[in-house]
Amino acid sequence: QGAVYLSEREENFRDILEERRKSSDLRHAVRTFNPSPYRGVPPSSVSVLNRTVLESQYLRYVMMQMAKESKEPLDVIREEAAEILEEMSHNLQLGYIRFLSFILSKVFKRLFRRIVVNENGLQRLQQAIQETPVILMPNHRSYVDFLVISYILFTYDIPIPVIAAGIPLMGMTLVGEILRRSGAFFIRRAIGTNKLYWAVLSEYMKTLVRTGFAPIEFYVEGLRSRTLKSLPPKLGMMHMVLEPFFKGEVYDISLMPITVSYDRVVEESLLAYELLGVPKPKESTMGLVKARKIMDEDYGTMHVVFGHPVSVRNLAKGKVNRRQFNLVPRDLPMRPSEDIQAFVNTTAHLVLHLLEENMVLSPWSLMATILMQNLEGMELNVLTQQTLWLKGLVTSFGAHLDWPARVFCVVSSSISLHHSVVRSDAGRVVLVEEQAPVGEGPEEAVFRRAVTVLMCASYRNQAIHVLAQPAMLAVALHIAATSARENIFRMFRFLQDLFYSEFIFIPDREGQDFEDACSLLKNYGAVQIINQDITVTKNGEATISFLRAILEPFIDAYQVAFRHLCGDTANSFTEKQFLSSIRSSALSLLLSGMVTFYRLHLLQMSKGVTLNHEILMS
Repeated sequence: QGAVYLSEREENFRDILEERRKSSDLRHAVRTFNPSPYRGVPPSSVSVLNRTVLESQYLRYVMMQMAKESKEPLDVIREEAAEILEEMSHNLQLGYIRFLSFILSKVFKRLFRRIVVNENGLQRLQQAIQETPVILMPNHRSYVDFLVISYILFTYDIPIPVIAAGIPLMGMTLVGEILRRSGAFFIRRAIGTNKLYWAVLSEYMKTLVRTGFAPIEFYVEGLRSRTLKSLPPKLGMMHMVLEPFFKGEVYDISLMPITVSYDRVVEESLLAYELLGVPKPKESTMGLVKARKIMDEDYGTMHVVFGHPVSVRNLAKGKVNRRQFNLVPRDLPMRPSEDIQAFVNTTAHLVLHLLEENMVLSPWSLMATILMQNLEGMELNVLTQQTLWLKGLVTSFGAHLDWPARVFCVVSSSISLHHSVVRSDAGRVVLVEEQAPVGEGPEEAVFRRAVTVLMCASYRNQAIHVLAQPAMLAVALHIAATSARENIFRMFRFLQDLFYSEFIFIPDREGQDFEDACSLLKNYGAVQIINQDITVTKNGEATISFLRAILEPFIDAYQVAFRHLCGDTANSFTEKQFLSSIRSSALSLLLSGMVTFYRLHLLQMSKGVTLNHEILMS
């Protein structure tokens, strides 16, 4: 394996903003839009789609069952279902797509230097849409994600997707309705045990798939990643969109991974504060207006990579017994069997793996990785040397890099772009900190320092998928009792089990992951494998030490939580009580100097410190 630079990839990359800077945004918005729909059949109207959902046998069955259980009149339940659908459904209209395209052309040219897309991937998507229902599955790092994907598809005459969005966006005055008419459909965050809501949502999703109304777009991670690291998949919507295939209602479904990579994330400071326990600002039109100051910032380059469509039919061969669905009428609810649940889980992890594979790393991600091991700062020339060394390492591990031709300017330009995180002072690179207010206490000082550390850590996380498995092998080599391959694999598997919610591992592939990690380090010259022994080479000691340090903060954060749990005298407690007590415990450790920010930079704080819920899952 080897890194692939954008200029060397087989994909045909193009900056779509280049043309927008040369020609009229209005002409682009009102030009002829002529997409090729599913099977060449124009989609039905929104009203027909909604009527199909409400009149479906499945929804009728659920409503009748609810009427029997609750003793409520069927008409009352049917009216409630209609209200849920009205709240939820999109109202896609081309006129609003054109309006949004005009606005986004202006906004994107202000925010980004380039928006780079692979045209080969768009051609593959266009072909897939004409042949099968398509599910667009992007990663989720910013609110910009879904806007830019629709913008790109409009630019290339590809059908506009309908997009699963959180219900808070619907409440934004004017903006919510614009989003609905641009293809968004809105889903409540807390559905709980609302049987009718689940039934309406499920039937709505399945009807979209069966009819091929439009590509469906949703985030397999469920939420924006506040750490810029992949989150474990949410499987609810995956089950819904795949069910028509399981029941033989469609011949195949294509899953399209779309990887959005940012030089700099628009919400970088907001994400850090959310990790620290500060409540997320409520989505509102006024909040959007107040945030217009971001238009004066430079967010560098965005890369949008459309991957290869994944055929669900091909994936399911030999893994799913679809004949089980012949025993029950298609319209009746059916609990997924174990093999279906396992298949959906594996497929979701596979999509996340493909999203990570297509991530485009910037030089800043590598610099942040180095800086996270040198939080007190380092000389500029040393940072430059180590960044170039790390470039060589991730190159050998197969990373995709967007590396400017003039290497000398890379580090200085990255520091300039990320001035909110880092600065160069008299030849020394240090993390930026807000000026301490008068009378600041020690807890407030910890909080202020943590903001910048978390921002830097998040950018490091953009590259961590490349380093995670070699890092686990490096740790396994260190903690295994002997150099025997069997012992090292046992430790490697333990680390995968421990960090199953931290990093993305395709289920039941521990052996292959171990072999891949061994191959990467062997090819780099960091380890040697003789017979059944794996040992570190003399030239590989520095590399292994660096990789071990990648995982140390994760290990230490877990240890703090586990020790706290073991020392807690309470026999039982709620999650809220645990979070409150771990805040105090971790803050005490930081203030006493027993641990450092490097060790616990993954902790989030709220007038104290608490473990990020994305981390403490095992």
